[in-house]
Amino acid sequence: MTQLLLGDCLEVLPTLQDNSVDSIVTDPPYGLSFMGKGWDYQVPSVDIWQECFRVLKPGGHLLAFAGTRTQHRMAVNIEDAGFEIRDMIAWVYGSGFPKSRDISKDMDRMAGAEREVIGTITAPGMARTNVDQGAQNRNVYTFDKLGGPVTNAAQQWEGWGTALKPALEPITVARKPFKGTVAANVLEHGTGALNIDGCRVGTGEDEGVWPVTQRRHNDVAWTVQPVETDTTKGRWPANLIHDGSEQPTALLRDSARFFYTAKASKDDRDKGNTHPTVKPTDLMAYLCRLVTPPGGIVLDPFMGSGTTGKAALSEGFQFIGIERDPDYYAICESRFNGAQIGLPLAL
Repeated sequence: MTQLLLGDCLEVLPTLQDNSVDSIVTDPPYGLSFMGKGWDYQVPSVDIWQECFRVLKPGGHLLAFAGTRTQHRMAVNIEDAGFEIRDMIAWVYGSGFPKSRDISKDMDRMAGAEREVIGTITAPGMARTNVDQGAQNRNVYTFDKLGGPVTNAAQQWEGWGTALKPALEPITVARKPFKGTVAANVLEHGTGALNIDGCRVGTGEDEGVWPVTQRRHNDVAWTVQPVETDTTKGRWPANLIHDGSEQPTALLRDSARFFYTAKASKDDRDKGNTHPTVKPTDLMAYLCRLVTPPGGIVLDPFMGSGTTGKAALSEGFQFIGIERDPDYYAICESRFNGAQIGLPLAL
């Protein structure tokens, strides 16, 4: 079952039944005004997370991405809605670009002092000014290369900036409370535990190679990989995930201990996917697998271009996605071509 629903999640979620979904895996707005997008001016409200709480089964997990500057507000709103904060997963990557200002340059400008132009800098994919219109690749830009600081103040504060290089995104791990033990709740609802064996990190020749078996949950057959609990078949999943690039791999003493997946690829941007914050499908598949029981329903109330849904289906789960932007919803429809899609709600 796949349902793609068009509308504001605060209006659509009340149409879903209580305790009807097994997990929520979502990449909501970070509240950073990213690229001036209206949908990113604030983190989701407590009201939204309360609706998510209502539709999630007892013991069901919520995984929600956040920005490092607004993670605290995201987590507090989730907790205020009734969830237990269980952990935080750090997704570490090496391709972040520092959005920092050189304050010594600003000091020279404030004093009306112009730095000497000593050459040019060519930078791909950094749209600012002085576009090299003659370049075959219009994503190549040229900038003036300036000399050192001019004023005394600028000389004193050369090398000081305003931001660090972004290298991680936090993922809040929350769970809906339940009565009794985890084991009893899993037997009743299928939720409450993490799929440890299904998310082990392979080692050596065994990486990615697991015996396949069939399990059943609520009379639904589900193929699971892996079923081994032998630690020689894989390392325990950690609350750190990385993109496999050179920088995080060099920083981690044994990077093979942690699950890794490259950042969003061309395949992740198929079907004309123009969403600016696309997550890797493999990453979302891993997260869905970690918290969703066999054959369970994954909900994404901030569907965007539908990557969570594509990932959920690839893992054998059912999916409900909600998106309020008609353009992004249209991308979802094209990406889910051939899937059984529920009727969208009117805006």
